[in-house]
Amino acid sequence: MKIKFNTKISLLILSILLVVACGNNDSEKTETSAESSTQKETPVANGAKQVTFTKDQYNLAGIETGEVVMRNLSNIIKLNGVIDVEPESMASVSAPLGGYIKTAGRLPGEEVKKGQVLATIENPEFIQIQQDYLESLSRLQFLEEEYNRQKQLREEDINSAKTFQQVSSDYKITQGRVKAYEQQLALAGISRSNVQNGNIARTANLYAPITGFIKESNVNIGDFVSPEEVLFEIVNTDDVHIALNAFEKDLEKIEIGQTVKFSLSNDNTYDRTAEVFLIGKATGENRITPVHSHISEDEKGLLPGMYVKAWVETGTEQQNAVPSEAIVQYQGKDFVVLQTRETANAYTFRLEQVKKGLEQEGYTAISFAENTDINNLKPVVKNAYSILSALRNSEEE
Repeated sequence: MKIKFNTKISLLILSILLVVACGNNDSEKTETSAESSTQKETPVANGAKQVTFTKDQYNLAGIETGEVVMRNLSNIIKLNGVIDVEPESMASVSAPLGGYIKTAGRLPGEEVKKGQVLATIENPEFIQIQQDYLESLSRLQFLEEEYNRQKQLREEDINSAKTFQQVSSDYKITQGRVKAYEQQLALAGISRSNVQNGNIARTANLYAPITGFIKESNVNIGDFVSPEEVLFEIVNTDDVHIALNAFEKDLEKIEIGQTVKFSLSNDNTYDRTAEVFLIGKATGENRITPVHSHISEDEKGLLPGMYVKAWVETGTEQQNAVPSEAIVQYQGKDFVVLQTRETANAYTFRLEQVKKGLEQEGYTAISFAENTDINNLKPVVKNAYSILSALRNSEEE
């Protein structure tokens, strides 16, 4: 009898524990359901979808909201081009008479002054030129004296006209020959005064024609170089400008004096400015015309040959705009994320389709539906894609 009583008590306790467990189970399900509802997709009246973040989710995502602002945005023409220099700020150096390189070249980027020695060239022809110059110079001195003597005799009618004409002809021919040798010496880089003093050299120097920096150096000791080879390229970066390429359809909108905003190819700030000073008068086979612009300020880090992207302002007007990062792409269309509700513990957002306009200096013009009141909108201006991701996840679920 005692055993039956204990069995009944055990069954009763087990039944009570099962009832309590089931009750706790239902309670946990209810709490879980409540928590999951804090980030879910909800249809709204206009067909858009919205998602709700808890306060912790909101803070963790680093979300920030702003407002639609009115900004002066310019109608622009987008252009591409390069940093360039004036023609007189670039020079190519070669050896006009050719020869063998006797000294090491300069390093690219090295600064040189006008008249500074760049390299030494050795050429057997230099010796012959100097010898011929000295011989012609000596003969010129003799003929000059003879010319003056025959001229005086002719004035006194002592010599014949034919004799004077012959001496005069020889004198002028030799005079021309001496000047020609002097020009050859100058091309080679040999000082004629040194040669006149009897110093004949087999080498000559190449000098920097302008002050600037070595852009290219193509010499090695012992190389034979011909006159057409470019040994050094020198560029002076004191006065750089922008050389832009404009399509012929845009030329009528570009004028001298217009402002140009530009940036380097790896930058999107467009915080550098220039001004149009020259527009080409002809187009090439690619239907492109050059447009040159002076850089307004002393910008640093700009070197000839760097690629730039730019836009030219052709007029300004006030337009509704938001920071460019506030615009998100969804199903091939442009949207902004709007905060529609805020409570102590939750934030609700929805997508609003927009039409993009001009994009300048980090802002993009947008337009909404005609009946949208922009004064009451709170667009998400930072980390809008985290909200879009939450919306996509809720759709998939």
